[in-house]
Amino acid sequence: MSSILVLRLAGPMQSWGSTSRFTRRSTEAFPTKSGIVGLLAAAQGRRRVDPIEDLAGLRFAARIDQPGEILRDFHTAHRGEVSMPLSQRYYVSDAVFTAFVEASDEMIGTLVDALCHPVFPLYLGRRACPPTMPLFLETKQTSLADAVDTVEWQAARFHRLQFRSDATVRLRVVADAGTFPTERVTSTHMLQDVPESFDSERRRYALRAVEEATAEIANPEFEEQQIVSVRDGEHDPMGVL
Repeated sequence: MSSILVLRLAGPMQSWGSTSRFTRRSTEAFPTKSGIVGLLAAAQGRRRVDPIEDLAGLRFAARIDQPGEILRDFHTAHRGEVSMPLSQRYYVSDAVFTAFVEASDEMIGTLVDALCHPVFPLYLGRRACPPTMPLFLETKQTSLADAVDTVEWQAARFHRLQFRSDATVRLRVVADAGTFPTERVTSTHMLQDVPESFDSERRRYALRAVEEATAEIANPEFEEQQIVSVRDGEHDPMGVL
């Protein structure tokens, strides 16, 4: 039997690169599978040269609960008296994502224990991006698609209040291909974010087929608008006084 590990990914900044090269370090607008595999591997104490095939083979989905904004950092650095190449680094600022990882019950139990007692520091894509707590939300005995649809909205309250007139919100979801029924899929594409090796001397990433869909989630801040029908002869313009 499989279970779903649910993570809340929130922090001042996050960065989830899939095409970062040389002096331009871009970010996707959602968590990548390679970033989540790296986070789980760090929690378990795996080093960069250790095998990660078991983690890379897990099914994964990410829900954008609070999209945030893309932030560009013009980055300078020195190594001693030597100036390093100038670079542009991109981050997602003020965002909240919910990540879903599907695995066997035994594997999920191992991952939960590692996340609660991590060996190495955990970060959201880059070392400069620590997560806010809680990171681990819950585990669920259900399918990946059902978990995406049933875990409550994780956005900050100030963001949820912007939609308080809506009983539900529609959230973008990026998942491994085959997660949702065909009629729910809005687009498909490929991402080079399946890690084969994190070894700094020979990093390798394979392509992953992903699909996008939307999830309709209840809004806990919903305020039902009271609509009163006014009949002839019942309206008193001074009644409020």
